[in-house]
Amino acid sequence: MATTATVAAVSGLSPAGARASESTRTTGVSARENPRRIDTHQHVVPPFYAKWLESRGITAGGLPIPDWSVEGALDLMDSNGIETGILSVSTPGVHIGNDAEARVKAKEVNEFCAEVVDKHPGRFGFFATLTLPDVAGAVEQAEYALTALKADGVVLLANVRGTYLGAPEWDPLMETLNRHRATVFVHPSELPTPPVDGIPPYAADFLLDTTRAALNLAKRGCLERYPELKIILSHAGGFLPYAAERMARVCSDDGSTERGIERLRKFYFDTALSSSPYALPALLAFAKPENITFGSDWPYANKERSSHFTGLLDTFDLSDSERVAICRANALRMFPRLV
Repeated sequence: MATTATVAAVSGLSPAGARASESTRTTGVSARENPRRIDTHQHVVPPFYAKWLESRGITAGGLPIPDWSVEGALDLMDSNGIETGILSVSTPGVHIGNDAEARVKAKEVNEFCAEVVDKHPGRFGFFATLTLPDVAGAVEQAEYALTALKADGVVLLANVRGTYLGAPEWDPLMETLNRHRATVFVHPSELPTPPVDGIPPYAADFLLDTTRAALNLAKRGCLERYPELKIILSHAGGFLPYAAERMARVCSDDGSTERGIERLRKFYFDTALSSSPYALPALLAFAKPENITFGSDWPYANKERSSHFTGLLDTFDLSDSERVAICRANALRMFPRLV
């Protein structure tokens, strides 16, 4: 388990960012009772976007496109101590084969999210949807969303039709995001291969997809070439924490395990669907304590499923400072506007 420390030490926060812990001491309310979570893995499904996907017979990694509403999101959040949800579009994103259509849809989705944020101060943020593999469109939309719409970062799929994050042809986008010091939320997509009959992609393929993207980003030196990026890997990084020692030399710049581990520990990891007593020990043993954030995965994980994993996190043996760091303080370092 991660070492116990003060909130400031665990999260790297300024004293202002550690106020949640101070509030716990002065009010007697524990972090478990009032976590004031910031959810960095909460999805948005604008109604027009859902209709667009359904009209083309598209699912999300084998899952049906769920119903979404602000009211539903707030109900999930209020039931699970989530103060703020950072919204993101899940797979398949907006590029389903046509650059021009993807650019229009990305702008519509991002403007919809910005409106939700404006109407509900403090309750929502959003990761902007981009248009990869259309790099020029992705750069254009990133500039627009991060400046005009005040997006909190961007969401990128681990792969788009077999091209993985870290691919050199996508470097112009990474350079743009680095210049903006952006937070990048990496979400898995379907593997570029047929699924196993009877095993939907979200069950296991998603975890491998995220792991592949992380290894490719690390192997290509992206974490050093774009040092201003904060890259969050979904679902505790897939298999990465569990198998890091095995994989480290593949992405090392000098062939050593130590350098590979050093690179892989630069990533951030969310707890979405990954707060079980089997997964959390590996995540806490591998990740830097300041690099773990809370995730619900709602509504693709329905309220019951999402709440189940939140409950597992709440009953896991963590100190108050560790709990505050994971649930809130670490995310505040990424999104200081929420302080």
